[in-house]
Amino acid sequence: MARKPAKMYRSAKGQSYTRREYTGGIPNSRITQFHMGNRVAGEKGEFPVELTLKVDNACQIRHTALEAARIIVNATIREAAGPQGYSLRVRVYPHQVLRENKQATGAGADRVSQGMRCAFGKNVGTAARVSKNQKVITIQTTSAHFAAAKDALRKANCKLPTTSSIVVDRGHEHLKGLV
Repeated sequence: MARKPAKMYRSAKGQSYTRREYTGGIPNSRITQFHMGNRVAGEKGEFPVELTLKVDNACQIRHTALEAARIIVNATIREAAGPQGYSLRVRVYPHQVLRENKQATGAGADRVSQGMRCAFGKNVGTAARVSKNQKVITIQTTSAHFAAAKDALRKANCKLPTTSSIVVDRGHEHLKGLV
């Protein structure tokens, strides 16, 4: 059976559901790395430029979308800055457990799947609940790679289920907050 569309899980409705000890069989999160590039220089703040991708609306971001955004950002900035010329950090973790009540498909499915309404459902994945203006991805790099970092975050924006903004946190004072 195919996965249901991400728009079903985009809005953050109801109480948060994160207690894994009560629910068995939660699939592992696709995203496993949260800090890439030159981690030592990134933690010390040695890079002069810092750009951040912030979400414009509160939503839920599935773990597969976070992983897709991480991959495209890492590939784009690594190609321009090299393996030690940047520090990349994914700032959210998919804690929210997603459930769905699987329905039968095919011929006669309308008669077969007349089961319980509002059923609890099976665990199908995880998502990160983000609030408005929350930081999702941050890149630290040098002034020479500012355009590549901005392009990398623009590409990551396409992978997320909501609109987002690129903000200059540090460096490029004439562009601060305007990107």
